Amino acid sequence: MPAAKTDIRKLSHADALAVLPDLCETLADCVEGGASVGFMAPFASADGEAFWQGVAEAVGRGEVLLYGAFLGERLVGSVQVGFASKPNQPHRGDLMKLLVHRDARGLGLSKALMAAAEAGSAKAGRTLLVLDTAAGELAETLYEKLGWQRSGIIPNYALFPDGRSCDTVIFWKTVA
Repeated sequence: MPAAKTDIRKLSHADALAVLPDLCETLADCVEGGASVGFMAPFASADGEAFWQGVAEAVGRGEVLLYGAFLGERLVGSVQVGFASKPNQPHRGDLMKLLVHRDARGLGLSKALMAAAEAGSAKAGRTLLVLDTAAGELAETLYEKLGWQRSGIIPNYALFPDGRSCDTVIFWKTVA
């Protein structure tokens, strides 16, 4: 991938729809690369479009923060924070789907996306964040390096895209 300026942006509903093809391509690339992010192989582009349309709608309703990582004008990564909807959890958010296209890895985009998501969550009054990730994957190490606290492991919680079972690690972090 040619050298280009990297940029992290908070995306609105309209922004998400404008970069829908890039969001779909990044998700497809991550699934094809074996990431356990809720989708199975073979991955259909229609599945990605329906998923991202739903995320864009949730952003429009104020239920989700969505951040995009850009190389030039091409979106190559994203992360979401879903807001807990129960009345007793106005301070909590769920960090979801940290995705970086394999072509753009090694540029610090995951770290930058996480920093933006954490700062945006704190600004929105969501000071406790939780996430889950497949045990033994690179993301697990990243979250630890970024100060997330391991809460525990749930065996056989999810599947990799090829159908193999994976354990899931639960993390939490307070942000301000």
